[in-house]
Amino acid sequence: MQCYSFIKTMMILFNFLIFLCGVALLAVGIWVSIDGSSFLKIFGPLSSSAMQFVNVGYFLIAAGAVLFALGFLGCYGAHTENKCALMMFFFIILIIFIAEVAAAVVALVYTTMAEQFLRLLIVPTIKKDYGSQKDFTQVWNSTMERLKCCGFNNYTDFEDSPYLTENNVFPPYCCFDEVNGTVTEPCTKKAADDQAVQGCFKQLLNDIRTNAVTVGGVAAGIGGLELAAMIVSMYLYCNLE
Repeated sequence: MQCYSFIKTMMILFNFLIFLCGVALLAVGIWVSIDGSSFLKIFGPLSSSAMQFVNVGYFLIAAGAVLFALGFLGCYGAHTENKCALMMFFFIILIIFIAEVAAAVVALVYTTMAEQFLRLLIVPTIKKDYGSQKDFTQVWNSTMERLKCCGFNNYTDFEDSPYLTENNVFPPYCCFDEVNGTVTEPCTKKAADDQAVQGCFKQLLNDIRTNAVTVGGVAAGIGGLELAAMIVSMYLYCNLE
């Protein structure tokens, strides 16, 4: 009986924290959706890069709503010993867990397919908007500076772009010399070809592989918490009268 009471208490506390996280994400998501400009001013260019590709406000609202629902169901189900709430809590986490496993399998098996899809989507956008759309240009500048990369594939992605048409040179990040840590100016086609700076997609994959242990540890930790939550909720469900 003491074990049951302890698990019930921990279930309530854990889900109360999830509930608070959900409320916080909802609040931030609503703030970003209503007043995105102040969000950009506070968090800088990296936040603008996220907002260029993903509507951060809606994403945070969706994530907050899920955490809010999970926290409420877990707290309510454990506190009132409501079997229906506990079962709903279990199935929501089970669906999330299955979706994460499926996404991981797809990412491992279809990395090449994902690269082809992103290439067809992103490269034409670079050729169309880089140099003319301020936010989009800032996104790529921040990304290329941080990852020391050039375009999606390489410097050829910027051919026929407004930036090249206006300046007659490629972005300086495409002429970065890794040996000296300097940029070859001006970044002409010959200079970019000589430096052969790799694309951001490959650089991102290299960074993920380099930090595979950390990424895997975080993923395993999240999966372990989800499994523990499912086991605890089912334990409480089966021991309720």
